[in-house]
Amino acid sequence: MSESDEKVSAKDTEEVIMEATFRALSKHGYSELRMRDIGEEMELTRQVIHYHFDGKYDLMASFLEYIIDQYEGSVEVDGDADPRTELDARIDQCLFGPEFEEFSHWDRMKVYHELYTFAQNDETHREIFNDHYERIRGSIVEVVEEGMEQGTFREVDAERMGQLVTDIIHAARGRRMALGHEEAPEQARQSIDEFILDSLTLDEE
Repeated sequence: MSESDEKVSAKDTEEVIMEATFRALSKHGYSELRMRDIGEEMELTRQVIHYHFDGKYDLMASFLEYIIDQYEGSVEVDGDADPRTELDARIDQCLFGPEFEEFSHWDRMKVYHELYTFAQNDETHREIFNDHYERIRGSIVEVVEEGMEQGTFREVDAERMGQLVTDIIHAARGRRMALGHEEAPEQARQSIDEFILDSLTLDEE
């Protein structure tokens, strides 16, 4: 093991590789990305990458999971929060993201959406994106159902509601990334409040 390997041995090696992949993808793009580009972005020998991953394709699948876990695993809501507050937190997380030490939410979404464009021709990546979509939709459905049970929300088709909100989130992020409409996430958030959540929430007597 080299001296540089020893310096990071106490860290999560996979996380080091994932963050290096962010930097390399941001510079080179997916099509032009090489394993050596990732190796140049970290204080580890390139052999460490090959030890953990069977090539670029295997690394990209794990990288997608890493991006998704950063969003799905970092929604913080108090245990006694009401359903509307939890919905707001989950929607804001998807539209505006958590804070990161390196690379902003939109830096990370740029990489995410670049990989997303290749998913139509890649069954494994498509499955990962599909699972992510279903988890977002499912989390919204769960909160809507909880709100109806508590009498906080009016009776609706929770499955369709979850799909609608999730589709709006994806459309807004795509418009922001592909078309450069920086106002799209905030506009989507306002529309979700005005046309969906405000009408979903029952007035307190």
